[in-house]
Amino acid sequence: QLLAGYDSLAVLRTRELECAAGHLGLAGLHLLGYRDSGMENSPHNAHPDSLFQAPLEEVAARIVTLIRQIRPQVVITFDPSGGTFHPDHVRMHQATVLAFHAAGDPARFPWQLDEGLVPYCPQKLYYTAFPRELVKFVVKLMPLLGQDPAAVGRNRDMDLKRIAAVDQVVTAKIRITPYLEASQRAARCHASQAIGGQHGFPAFVRRWLFRFDTFTRAVPVVEDGRLEYDLFAGIEGESKP
Repeated sequence: QLLAGYDSLAVLRTRELECAAGHLGLAGLHLLGYRDSGMENSPHNAHPDSLFQAPLEEVAARIVTLIRQIRPQVVITFDPSGGTFHPDHVRMHQATVLAFHAAGDPARFPWQLDEGLVPYCPQKLYYTAFPRELVKFVVKLMPLLGQDPAAVGRNRDMDLKRIAAVDQVVTAKIRITPYLEASQRAARCHASQAIGGQHGFPAFVRRWLFRFDTFTRAVPVVEDGRLEYDLFAGIEGESKP
């Protein structure tokens, strides 16, 4: 039923992504062209066009191209677990970290320089984080409701117990209350993935529980333990090669 009017799931997911980007007001959306790899141990992992099968250097090179073109001051990617251990999320973490460090090095992917790009060093790298305490609470609550926290989602292939066990250090908290409704509209675009955001909560609870987005700063490493409330704090003009 969800595929009605679409040639494939890939086309549907692309339209959903474009819908979400519109609600968020993104300036651009850049797709790398790989096939979804499916969850861990899925047969889709073996598809030759999947991101999981793509050489890491190849994926990183495509991201370096975008970094050298767009010249972002701040780069954000998944944490090493990919948030949910989805193979594509994990691979994007690996490729983005590699690209972040390679983009400013003229010796890395030098053919891009022949095409007119120049080395560029973003100033900060962050990993996404989210409240693990809330996930742990849900893990404890689900059995009381007759649900298995180790088999969540439309295909029962997401393990909340494993996700809850990942250690994260939150170094930045960004208040998003003014943008929460836009965020929820964007989340609801992803209907084929059953991502509905937090709309099951009453509005006042949602505004309180999800008033912050949280991140871990990977570069430069946080040494004083202080929380940041602005991902662009300390940015000095445009990064230089």
